[in-house]
Amino acid sequence: MKNKKPYISLILPVFNEEESLQNLYEGIYKVFVKENYSYEIIFINDGSTDGSEQEIRKIIKLNKNVRGILFRRNFGQSAATAAGIHHAKGEIIVIMDTDLQNDPKDIPLLINRINDGFDIVSGWRKNRKDNKFFRNFPSKIANWLIQKIGKVPIHDLGCSLKAYRSEIIKEVNLYGEMHRFIAIYAYSVGAKISEVEVDHHFRKFGESKYGLNRIFKVLVDLITLKYMLSYAKKPIYFFGKIASYFFTFGMLSFIGLLIHKFKFNTSFIQSPLTILTPFLFVTGMNVLLFGLIAELLMRIYHESQNKPVYYIKEVLN
Repeated sequence: MKNKKPYISLILPVFNEEESLQNLYEGIYKVFVKENYSYEIIFINDGSTDGSEQEIRKIIKLNKNVRGILFRRNFGQSAATAAGIHHAKGEIIVIMDTDLQNDPKDIPLLINRINDGFDIVSGWRKNRKDNKFFRNFPSKIANWLIQKIGKVPIHDLGCSLKAYRSEIIKEVNLYGEMHRFIAIYAYSVGAKISEVEVDHHFRKFGESKYGLNRIFKVLVDLITLKYMLSYAKKPIYFFGKIASYFFTFGMLSFIGLLIHKFKFNTSFIQSPLTILTPFLFVTGMNVLLFGLIAELLMRIYHESQNKPVYYIKEVLN
């Protein structure tokens, strides 16, 4: 029985949340015992500078189903989440923040929806308890942008409380701040996604790790996300499209140069189009060459790692 695979792996990235951890663990434990889940809880200490590590060690002594991963320094939430996913053994992987703003009582809602046949279930903080200007307003803008780019039919991608089928989330590699876009990556390869309304509480302890400075990071990651979703497997299409714009404007510039010369009798030397035309053509050629290099690198990447260009849901018979 000791080697029995847990049904649920709960991943808890931690950064300077020592005052919240014991209360959080007690809330989780009550829910899991009540639901009679087979489970494991994985705390990932992301280089905390307070007493979070000591609190994690105390909790581990209380429950053999609790594990801890201690980073040497702060690597960020995506890295902490990735480490938890890598070490998780459960059939369903649940991820949530450790600041007590999400309620452990909502975890069964997500699990039940997974059991209804969905691959990913996201929490929706419909009545969010955060600063309206510094947190809620930027979040609404970010969610709107993400929905437009990712085409994911959920309202609150920023909510950390999510549940995933293990085979889905373990296919996703996380970099930068990409943990917030796991659902989009999975949705892009055919995962079924849903959402449930969850409670949200005011922060009781510590300070928020999020702020307006994250807007820039989200925008940069969105650009990366758009490229990865649309052109990762065929980057030549992306660079080719940009190159075609340069070639088109270069051709228009060349036509304008000829009109200046033969209709208005303007010397090539006097026209600024004499410089602009070759600049546009050369820039377009460089962009196209970048695309060819990116195409070669992408093929090397897929072949060297045996990375598939498709994802199979099931093989029958």
